[in-house]
Amino acid sequence: MRDPIAKRVQDMKPSGIRKFFDIVSERKDAISLGVGEPDFDTPWHIRDEGIYSLEKGRTFYTSNSGLLELRREICNYLKSHYDCEYESKGEVLITVGGSEAIDIGLRALLEPGEEVIIPQPSYVSYEPCTVMAGGVPVIVELEEKDEFRLTPEKLLSAVTDKTKVLILPFPNNPTGAIMERGDLEKIAWIIKEKDLFVLSDEIYSELSYKEGHVSIASLPGMKERTILINGFSKAFAMTGWRLGYACGPENIISQMTKLHQYCIMCAPTTSQYAAVEALKHGDRDVEKMRESYNERRRFLMHEFKEMGLQCFEPYGAFYVFPSIKKFNMTSDEFAIKLLEKKNVAVVPGTAFGDCGEGFLRISYAYSIDNLKTAIDRIKEFISELEEC
Repeated sequence: MRDPIAKRVQDMKPSGIRKFFDIVSERKDAISLGVGEPDFDTPWHIRDEGIYSLEKGRTFYTSNSGLLELRREICNYLKSHYDCEYESKGEVLITVGGSEAIDIGLRALLEPGEEVIIPQPSYVSYEPCTVMAGGVPVIVELEEKDEFRLTPEKLLSAVTDKTKVLILPFPNNPTGAIMERGDLEKIAWIIKEKDLFVLSDEIYSELSYKEGHVSIASLPGMKERTILINGFSKAFAMTGWRLGYACGPENIISQMTKLHQYCIMCAPTTSQYAAVEALKHGDRDVEKMRESYNERRRFLMHEFKEMGLQCFEPYGAFYVFPSIKKFNMTSDEFAIKLLEKKNVAVVPGTAFGDCGEGFLRISYAYSIDNLKTAIDRIKEFISELEEC
């Protein structure tokens, strides 16, 4: 029998996060600081709207693009929060999470062999989605000395005559790094000069602690070059509702909609009605969650300083990315020994790219009590390492 599996799928590495948590799942009572999921419940008024939609029998397909009411609210939200202007008809597509938008966005943009610049460390899906779309990933390794921001020099060094797309993953998972307006302006001229397109993953846009998030799509000349991807999972604690969206030029969104039409049909109807409520009346909920995350962020940064663990200060998402290079252990070794000896689970930095070696991703989407217990155990572990 011939091999039934496509080579490009066989060659794809499994998620480093899932690989590590297969180990974690076998341990009883481990404290996990590894999952990138809010520890808050979806706010009640949003859940109520989803329940009400079921009670009213709203269990039908929506249009392929999604509920028009939701698309209108997304346009209102992006205009009021980020000064990005989109038309609800033609420039907005409702997707099954941000992950679907990444996938079909790349498939809509890429011809075989065209290059996609992917800054790393970053979310695990960008590279395999590029490959599955027929593109060629070009990895740009971000550095701690630059606060893991994408610099103009690094971008320019990666551009070739085959480059078509830049993925812009900020605020960043796993580092918590952000790109401020000045940073974006410095790379926007390169993007226009080199005639590139941007896939801007802004799923953590509401979780920015230094100043308000700036979308590259709001800069002059960038809307027509950008697919803006966002969703409801992180800011509104709606991970299981599986709802995201993509905004961009009509000629691109129409092709993404065609792919979405054949693969998905439409995003979950109940989730879409709940999302309308989230956008209309959820700002205070987001503010409360952001304040709580920021408290936890500051707590971890203080504790790392106290224990002498180097970590640049992140201003976005809900992750910290401390360096463990001084212990002369790989990220995998450190994470596995920490789990075995202290029953605390973190994610090796290499799960997010080779340049994540020497770092750990620690999520603070957990209660302060859990974080305090975990930090005490990490302190014990480091103290034991230093005594050896």
